[in-house]
Formats: sequence, C-alpha cells, structure tokens
Amino acid sequence: MFNKLTVATAVSAALGFHVAAQENSNEITTQKVNTQQEQQVERIDVTGSRIKGVDLEGTQPLTVLDEDFIKRSGANSIYDLLRDVAQLRGGTGTFSTAQSGSLSNSTPAGQSAASLRGMGPSSTLTLVNGRRIAPSSFAAGTENFVDVNSIPLGAIKRIEILATGASAVYGADAVAGVINYILKDDFEGFELDASYGNSFHSSDESRAQINVLYGTELGNGNLTVFADYFDRAAFRAIDRDYTRDPVLQSSYSYLPKLENAPNIYYFSQQDLLELPAPNCKTPLVTTEFGEEICAYYGNQDDYLDTPFESVSAGATYTHQFDSLTWKTDVFFSQTESTAYSSPSPINRLDDSDGPFVLEDALFMFDQPDGSNFYLDQMYIDPFDSVAGREVFGFGFDARFTNPRTVGIETTNYRLVSELSGDIGQWYWESGITVSRSESEQEVVAGIYNRYKFHAALTGELCQDGSIASYDGDMLTCAQGAPRPFFNPFLLNDAQNDATLALTEAFPTRDGESAVYAWDANINGDLFTWEAGTVSAAFGLEMRREELSDIPSMNSRARAENNYLVDVFGFGSSVAEADRTQWGAFAEFFIPVHDTFEVQLAGRYDHFDDFGGTFNPKVGFTFRPIDSVIFRGSWSTSFRAPSLTQAGIELRTTTSTFDCAVNQAVADLYCMGDGTEVTVNTLELGNDALRAEESEAISIGFGWSPGENTNLTVDYWQFDHEDVIDTNMTAVLDRALTDSSLRHCGLVPTDAQGIAYEQEVCDVTDAAGLTIEQSGADLGQILDAYIAEFNPRENELFLPLSRDHVIPLENTGTQELSGFDVKFDHRFEMDIADIILRADATHYIKYERNRPGSDSIESLAGTYRYPENVATFSITWSAEDYYVRLNANYTDSYLDDIEGLRGREIDELIELGAIAEANDTRQIDDWLTWDLSAGVDISKALTIRANIDNITDEVPPRAYASARGFDAINHDALGAIYRVGLTYRF
Repeated sequence: MFNKLTVATAVSAALGFHVAAQENSNEITTQKVNTQQEQQVERIDVTGSRIKGVDLEGTQPLTVLDEDFIKRSGANSIYDLLRDVAQLRGGTGTFSTAQSGSLSNSTPAGQSAASLRGMGPSSTLTLVNGRRIAPSSFAAGTENFVDVNSIPLGAIKRIEILATGASAVYGADAVAGVINYILKDDFEGFELDASYGNSFHSSDESRAQINVLYGTELGNGNLTVFADYFDRAAFRAIDRDYTRDPVLQSSYSYLPKLENAPNIYYFSQQDLLELPAPNCKTPLVTTEFGEEICAYYGNQDDYLDTPFESVSAGATYTHQFDSLTWKTDVFFSQTESTAYSSPSPINRLDDSDGPFVLEDALFMFDQPDGSNFYLDQMYIDPFDSVAGREVFGFGFDARFTNPRTVGIETTNYRLVSELSGDIGQWYWESGITVSRSESEQEVVAGIYNRYKFHAALTGELCQDGSIASYDGDMLTCAQGAPRPFFNPFLLNDAQNDATLALTEAFPTRDGESAVYAWDANINGDLFTWEAGTVSAAFGLEMRREELSDIPSMNSRARAENNYLVDVFGFGSSVAEADRTQWGAFAEFFIPVHDTFEVQLAGRYDHFDDFGGTFNPKVGFTFRPIDSVIFRGSWSTSFRAPSLTQAGIELRTTTSTFDCAVNQAVADLYCMGDGTEVTVNTLELGNDALRAEESEAISIGFGWSPGENTNLTVDYWQFDHEDVIDTNMTAVLDRALTDSSLRHCGLVPTDAQGIAYEQEVCDVTDAAGLTIEQSGADLGQILDAYIAEFNPRENELFLPLSRDHVIPLENTGTQELSGFDVKFDHRFEMDIADIILRADATHYIKYERNRPGSDSIESLAGTYRYPENVATFSITWSAEDYYVRLNANYTDSYLDDIEGLRGREIDELIELGAIAEANDTRQIDDWLTWDLSAGVDISKALTIRANIDNITDEVPPRAYASARGFDAINHDALGAIYRVGLTYRF
C-alpha cells in the first residue's frame, strides 16, 4: 500500500543522483512513522518551512545530500560536493579557487561560493542549521557571499537545497533559493576518516584530508566534537599539454616579461612599429602589422587551482532539562591560500602606456663597428623624471617577471545557542547567533612601487630604496650616491636585479564581517476541521551586520594623488558599512481537503539603511491518488544591496563595455565592431540603490508507482529585477548627449563620467565645440582627432584615458525558466540491489537586458550557459559493499566569438574553426565518467575508492577563454583518484 506519506517522502528526497542516502524507501518511511498501524508522524525540520510537521517537504522541490552520499562522493570540500548538483551548474555564479586571482576585483583567493541557477552567489542564501553565517569580507566584485570553504565538510550531516525563492520564510538574499548545511549532533563513539588523492599525471595535484568525530553522553545530554584538516597542492596550466600553450597564437600581449627583454614602444620608432630587443628569450611573434615582437602569453603563469590548506574544529552540545532543551553549536575554521595573476604591466608614471627609460639603455646594443641600429631608428624625446629633472629617453613595452602573488588567511568563528520547549501543543525555540569572518591578505611577490621603479629607470633610486632629491643641479641621497639606473634590457645582471628588488612593495588588506542575531519562533496546531489540522508558525528576528574591507594606503586610489595607486597593477576597494534589520513572519499549513493542502507564508523585513519590504508565498500540494502528488508555489524575494555595495567608498577595478549592444558607442570607441573593451575604472557606491526583487514560480509533480520507483518533474521560473552592477556601456551612451559626463584627463573629485586622452580635447567639431562642451558632435570630434593625430589603423576611435568614475546602479532585469527532472529505481535481488538514478536540468530561457541597451539577450545555450546538464548513475549495493558508475553531462553551447579581437577572429578563419567573421561556433558537449566503490571490512572499518573522469577526458576547446577551456563548466584536471578509510570504535 502506497499511502500519501510514502509519496511525500519520495518527493522530499529530491529524487536522483543527489540523494544517495535514500537507498531504501522503507527505511525512510520508518524514520517518520512510528508504526504502520498508528500512522503517527514525528515533527521534523524541513528547509523552506518553519512549521515542524508532516508532508511540508512535499510542497516544494528539495534536494538532499545526506551523510552517506557525502562520504561516497569522494569530495574533499563543499565546493567539490556541490559542483555536480544540476541546480548549481552553468552561468558564472558558482566559483572555486580555479577562478581566484590576486586583484581586488578577482574572486578572493582560497574562497569558493555556491550560486543557484547561475544568478550570482549573493542571490543564494546560505544557512547553517537554519541560521545565517557571516559572509566573506572580501567580495567577489561587489557581491558579498558566504565562503563555503569556511564550512567544514567533516561536520556536515546533510545538505538541503531549495532552489526557489524563499524570502517569505528567511528574509533577504533567498532570491534563487537556500542551501542549508546541517551539522552532526547526537553522535556516540569515535570515528576517524582519512583520505588521499592525486591525478594520474606526473605533476603533483595531491589532496590529503583527515577528520575526527567524537560523541558521548554528557550529563543529561550529548556532546559531539569534530576536527578536520585538508591540504591541496596547486594545479598549473603548464602541467597539461592541452593548457600549456596558448589556444590562439594571436592572443598575444605586446608586453613581454622583463626576463625575456622588452619591446621598443611603437611611438618611439620612426615607422611607428613595435620593435623587439635583439636579446628576446622567446620566439618572436608576427603581429597583424607585420611587426616581429617579443610576446607574452598568460598560460605560463596560470594556476587552475591554487594551493589551499584548511583546518577546522567545533562541537555541538545538547542538554535536556525537565521541560527545556538547550543546544549550542560552535565551530572554528581557518583557511590559507595563495593566488597568482599574470605579471603586472609596466606603465608610465601617469599610468599611460609606454614607460620611458634613459637613452643610455640603447648603448648596450652598440655593434663592434660602432653602429647601433636602434639609435638610427629611434626618437629620443625629453621627459620629466620623478625627482623633477628633464631627461632624454624612449618608450618600451614590458611587464614584470614575477606573477602577482598574494597570500590570504581567513578565520571564521560561529556560535549559536538556543533554548526550546513546549507550551501545550505548541513548540517554541529562541536562539542567538554570533558569526564572524576575518581575512588578511598580503602581497608575497610581483608588486612594485610606481614611483620607486620610475626613479630606478632614471638613476634616481638611492641605496636604501628611497628616491633621491634634486636641487636643480645634482641628485643627493641621505647616504651615498644614487644607484646606477635600472636598464630593463640588461638581463641576468646582479646589480641591475638588485636595483629592481628595491622597488618591490607589499600591500596588505584586512577585512572583517560579522553577523549578530536573535530569533524566536513558535509553531503548532491552530485548530482541526473536517479536512485535517491547520498548523502555523510565527517568528521574529533581529540582526546586526557589520563589514569592513580596508587595504593599505599604497594600494588605494586617492584624489590627492590624482587617483594613481602607489603600486603597479594592484588596485583595491575601501568599504565600511553596517546595518540593523528586524523581521517578522507568519506561516500557515492548511489542509483544504483530504487531497489538497495549502502553505501560506509572509514576512516583513525592515532595514535601517533602505527601508522595508514584504514578501509573500503561496504553495500547494494535490494528491489525486496515493501514488501521485502535484505541487506548486509562487513567491516574491529580495536582496538588499550588499554591505560592500552599500559601503564602498572608492574601488579601483576594471569595467567592460560591450559595443555589440549599442552602435553609436561602437562607432566612437570600437571602429563600428561589436567587440568588448575593458578599461580601468573607479567604482563608487550609490545611496540611491534599490533592493533587487524577484518573483518565483515552481510547479511540478511526483509519481511513485511503487516503493522502488520515483519520478519528479518540476518547472521553475524567476523574474529578477533591479539587478545591481556597474554599467560602463550605459555611461558611454549617456555621455553622447550629457556633457557633464565627458572629461579631459582625470574626472574631477565629486564628479562622475568618462575620462578622455588630452589629444581628443585638443580638437573640436565643425561648430568649434570641444568634447567637454554641451552640444558637441562626438562623431565630428573623432574625425578631427584622426585627421590631426593620424593614429594606427586599428586605433581609429576616441582614445580613453584612465580611471573613469562610474557608480553602482540597478542595471536591469533577467528572466529564466526551466525544468528539473529526477528519477530513481531500485531492482531488488537476493545478493544485492541495483539502483538507477538520473538528475537533469533544462533551461527553457535565460534572458536579460544587455548592459547599455534595452535589447534583450538570450543566454541559454550561449557561452557558459548550457541549456542542459545532467547526471546519471547505476549502483550495485550489497550489505557490505557498493560499486557505482556515475556520468556527468554538460550540453554544447556557443563559444563567445563575438568578444574576440579581430586578429583572433582572422586566425580562427584560417584554422577553419569558423567560416567568416560573423560566424558562430559550438563548444562541444562534455561527458565524463566517475567510478566509486566501498567495502565494510568489519563493523569498525570501511575502505572507499573513487576515480573521477576515468577516461581522462580532455575539456572541450573554448576559444573565448585564454585558458582554452571554460573553467566554470569544465575541468582540466583529468583523471584523479582518491582512496579513503573510515575507522569507528
């Protein structure tokens, strides 16, 4: 007999690959039913509802990853565990240390985030035991997120994932849904788990982990203690032949490493062509202008996984008094990682291209006959030194040798203490939460002081690393004479290298984030009528959030210093904010009929910095027959501007504008092409930011024709409005008619807009108006600039200066919808069971307005947004052992050819990858197989083994990424193994 409880249990299991623990439906039914005869069901907690009761999990699609699945997965971290969950795949929201970098606008080193539906990490609410946890103080861009690396995997009992809007129950941030991490408690005994894994390649990508779990009765309660240690080696692009070399030869940079010898800047040549030094250590590359240059490719310095180490410990104590239960859980975690980015480009003192060095640098190229090809071909021009001298030299192109290397240490603390009990038929609980995240970042190598370096180029650096003073006649140092000038063309010279070393700088960055909260709720039965018992929950929450992100002064852009950061290639943000919030909610479970039940919920939240918001939810379940359940919900959700967005003072970053969405912008800045251009910007906070809002719909059904077969299909839809971001394209568009946004040189203090190079400001349109004047015709100014200055053929656009100042704003909307399908079936046999599972997500649409345009772009099926992702598995499960074969599938999708440079598109045509410039290209679909097995040697000892990507499948080629593959949807690690054991006593 398959009663409605069995169906609800099957639905709540979030059927498919991700619910590996639910190997036996009878066992799960037994957990909820005291006896089949009595049909009495204990009260249980379910993510997505505050009511402890029966069948509520059936009103919403809930994915559950339980303890057995976690152990069998072979995962070493939360990110490893979640990366194959269909609802978390695709888009750019979920990230790992594979995307981390050393810059302030990069993903924070050593940190990872989970993002449901690709809507961004700040749109996914992260809970631990149903309560919030402090986000990372270092934002990803300006999005604050919870670093899932800070949550110890060894302490997790299960993970519940609700991929639909949930602000009606949980408040802010649950736009795309909720991930709730449930910690282990009430454990008795001792358990030791250890594992080691590595790739099958000769390079070292090892990962080792050990965790300990201990539990005992203590007084009239239980104490559960855990500790976990994890260490992972780095994984570099040069460690695989398919990522070692550039995917396109035309994806070069004109800026070679100093160790390979610089190029001569093209404006220093009489023919205005780049010229390589004769001592270049790498093969010369031919440019689209026919130049032979010493080039740079980023693969050699790319880390696909950073080195990472974490240690964590914690405890849960539950004590039963006569009528009260006191429960406290606490955990501590510390992570350390190192991030690497390509070596910093070297710019002029004012941050423009082509730094100058003394003309004496050319003398090293004198020939025995006294000739010097470079002196004969070069312009030697005057320029001002740091000390204030007028000297003569020429421009060069280069980047430093050492990658920008940053070490980061993050410490997290969390304490939750709660009391609970019963008042008649009502259950109540109240608790406090204290959660803190502290991060320290320090440069290890690869960052250089702009002023000291330029002083070194002109011989104005003293022996102690200070800059010499100039009295109009001679240079003086506090002690001794200045060092010889730094010659960037002189390689492997000890004195020259020692001078460069004195210009190194080591900026720091300190961040703190905290959440202090109190909550109380009560739930129980209101009354009983013919259709059943009406239940309800009511609650209050008060929360204080604080965040600070403070870099050292030498990495800040400051108005008094013309917004020049003291160091090359290393910006930062300054953000400080706090807010106080309170919320109240009510939730009702109403059986309307024996076959039809309704869930109603509503929550009001008030923030002291931007006001209040109310969010409702309506859900239903309908069981026409015992084996079928229909369910659906409608809700609204919101995300308040993150504390970084609310408190950012000035952020040094880069912004990209898209000429494909605005032809007027393309004509002025992209020579009419639909390319993407990245420029240096200063990002400002905005007091007028509104909360992001979302409307979510979910409707589906579950079918359980027998106790061994389950199928669920759910349609989901999100309408996400007022998304917060910067919009460089829109600012350029507004600047077409708004002269207040157009500035010659630096944007003045307290102003916003676009900064133009001085040459543009020296010409006028036909009416005699400059670019800063109202009514100026920018098209005519472009024509006048080209006629006056005769720029290169690929530079026939308005030249932008540095540090455009743009605010955060509510940029637009995005709409997405799709289906989740989950299926499992068990074949029961005498010696073992065979379990089949499938879990798939199909995106019907993912649309958003293109930045700077009212046009709508469809993302589903485009770069990084596969339409279909799926996981399939077959498990042979016996009493003492199991073997599982698992397949992960990612659909094909379009490569981002449109975003490539012209020379790269030309090379693709030559390679036959595309037929013409406007052609499209598909990135191949990807299928990988994983094999796992485990055996219980005894009641005390279990041994497990996993091999991921057993066929060593190479990621499909993606020309849109300099890495040659899409690191969001694919993995370049190849086949990896892991062996582990669990010992219990």
